[in-house]
Amino acid sequence: MSNYALAGRTRLRTLVLGAALTALVGTFLTAQALQTADAAETPLSQGRPVTASSTENAGTPATAAVDGNLGTRWSSAFSDPQWLQVDLGSTAAINKVVIIWETAYAKNFTIQTSADGTSWTTINTTVNGTGGTQTFNVAASGRYVKLNTTARATQYGASLWEFQVFGTGGAQPTPTTSAPSGTGWVKMDQAKWAAQLAQFNALPMHPAPANAVRVSEFNAACTYSHSFKDDPIVFPGLPGASHMHSFLGNRGTNANTTTESLLANTASSCGPALDHSAYWIPTLYQNGVAIEPQGVTVYYGSRLQDPTATVPFPQGFRMIAGDAKRQVATPSGAPGQFWCAGPGGEIGRSADGNWPVCAQTANLTFQLTFQDCWDGVNLDSPDHKSHVSTNLVNGKCGGAFPVAIPNISFVIDYNTHGSAAGYTLASGMASSMHGDNFFAWDNVALGQRVKDCIVQKAKCNTAGTF
Repeated sequence: MSNYALAGRTRLRTLVLGAALTALVGTFLTAQALQTADAAETPLSQGRPVTASSTENAGTPATAAVDGNLGTRWSSAFSDPQWLQVDLGSTAAINKVVIIWETAYAKNFTIQTSADGTSWTTINTTVNGTGGTQTFNVAASGRYVKLNTTARATQYGASLWEFQVFGTGGAQPTPTTSAPSGTGWVKMDQAKWAAQLAQFNALPMHPAPANAVRVSEFNAACTYSHSFKDDPIVFPGLPGASHMHSFLGNRGTNANTTTESLLANTASSCGPALDHSAYWIPTLYQNGVAIEPQGVTVYYGSRLQDPTATVPFPQGFRMIAGDAKRQVATPSGAPGQFWCAGPGGEIGRSADGNWPVCAQTANLTFQLTFQDCWDGVNLDSPDHKSHVSTNLVNGKCGGAFPVAIPNISFVIDYNTHGSAAGYTLASGMASSMHGDNFFAWDNVALGQRVKDCIVQKAKCNTAGTF
């Protein structure tokens, strides 16, 4: 838990350092329910002009409340009342306001909207609030949104990590001149796909040894690469338009990433070296400090009864799993929650019940599973999920999604154990966990692994061997 730094106060921050990736029990993990994808939602307030009644010091400016970074904060002077006001740029239809408080929160406050910054309408009144992350579903409109705090819960100023306003309208970011196309349906070049398939079909199959584990699986072993508030799938060409993401794989990934740039910038935090793909997830925070994954294993497998129908991903294929907009409780036993991997496992829950507390011999872990049936036509879709599906019919892909692609699963290992304070994601609550894939393998390297390991139903290692 953080303490304040002013007049003798010090702010304590503990950054959990990565160690070697812990061994995961079992083979390809498929127990969790598959999750459908929704595009990551960026607040209308993010990066917009913001003013405040006061600030604690130069290190806690009003702009920190709308920068999309849960490691920075706005904090007021040590008195009541105080206010924070954001200009959305134009009138917006507002459906949700989220406040992510620091330890020194306000217990009494109102939220107001205005068309002109002069006449205000109160859309929420909170009395005896308890801090933490507070989400208010509203039906309002306005260009300006204002938080008025009238009673602090501590002796310090009102302090928050993020003040987020969601809805439609407002001033939208303008793409840069280098922005790639592709925010809608991205049609595949059928000639290139036919050539890739012909190359795949011509590859020899290397027979698996008699003692091979008969599970369709190979993997990419990844470590953390870098962080940006970028999302080249959801917000191509718009640097800083998203919440903070932790990137794995291709070290050149940013808002302007394209298939061509991934293939050209081949430095990667993943093995094998011929996997030039980009993978990313929302950044995890503990008391406002980023906790980066010490390792992520990207498993490629199959759920099909007959995996011989599986083909490689077409070059430049992209998709998202999980839902950044999903902000619901994840108590013990709920689907799609974080868990503890290692001896001792889970020994408790956070105070809000949404996060596990792990034994010191176990690490916080998450498994995210992607869609594995494809329409065979599009590399991407407007919501980044409509070109793929999780629905198998009699153990096969069919209907509108007839093409079987490898079943991707991220197993994410964090070298942290948790506490009563729990965690937050850059996208919000634990339920908002999601992940992105932008594939750019060497065609032969990917095709050989699909043929030897998935089609042949033999467990392979990172090198693609048995």
